[in-house]
Amino acid sequence: MKILFLGDVVGRSGRDGIQKHLPGLRTRLAVDFAVVNGENAAGGVGITDEIAREFYEAGADVVTTGNHVWDRREIIATIDRDKRLLRPQNFPKGTPGRGVGIYQAGGKRVMVMNLMGRLFMDALDDPFAAADQELASQRLGGTVDAILVDFHAEATSEKMAFAHYLDGRVSFVVGTHTHVPTADWQILSGGTAYLSDAGMCGDYDSVIGMEKSVPIQRFLKKMPTERLSAATGEATLCGVYLETDEKTGLARRLEPVRIGGRLSPTLPA
Repeated sequence: MKILFLGDVVGRSGRDGIQKHLPGLRTRLAVDFAVVNGENAAGGVGITDEIAREFYEAGADVVTTGNHVWDRREIIATIDRDKRLLRPQNFPKGTPGRGVGIYQAGGKRVMVMNLMGRLFMDALDDPFAAADQELASQRLGGTVDAILVDFHAEATSEKMAFAHYLDGRVSFVVGTHTHVPTADWQILSGGTAYLSDAGMCGDYDSVIGMEKSVPIQRFLKKMPTERLSAATGEATLCGVYLETDEKTGLARRLEPVRIGGRLSPTLPA
């Protein structure tokens, strides 16, 4: 299978970038399944039903989120209805929505898990145990053809440990949350692909997607400032392209994707 994952979409800039580039990327790379992390898509924090629908129309099969999933409170009342919009699975039992789904893609079954780390983050339930629970009923290369995990976490150490823990059991563990694309894409010894952070889809002439002046003042003065606002320049779409083995579901190829905006472009040949 050919899978495309795009990192955290930030504000209008990121949304415009998705609309502009995702349809063409799907065609150019012959993508079978596309996932977009949309947790910062609404003005830099949160997501709405309307924005999720925009992503589906542009070519996203699933939208994942993270710690900002509830920042647009209207999503709380509606997230149960949208099976393609995921929130971290390790929120406490009874939280609206879902963190795992199995989706059809050209006759193949793709499992997507959205989990959140705990180091320097909100103290959610154990993501390692949550992953084990979900994988107990599904087998890569058996009941499902591919398993993609969006691990939304702050610390690279936790992301790496999590990927090695799942190595051989899932197709891909991709980190999100820090909004900076890392250069450590690799296939682990057990056949699972890994990347510490996919980066963001947003304006990189910014402080992790936010207009620069307010974050700078916060660091300089250590005092409350006006609210952060998403930067509005042209977006760079950052993500990763994965090819999996048709029989085992494990990774065969992993390459970064960057298009548009300020960062040096790179696309799989």
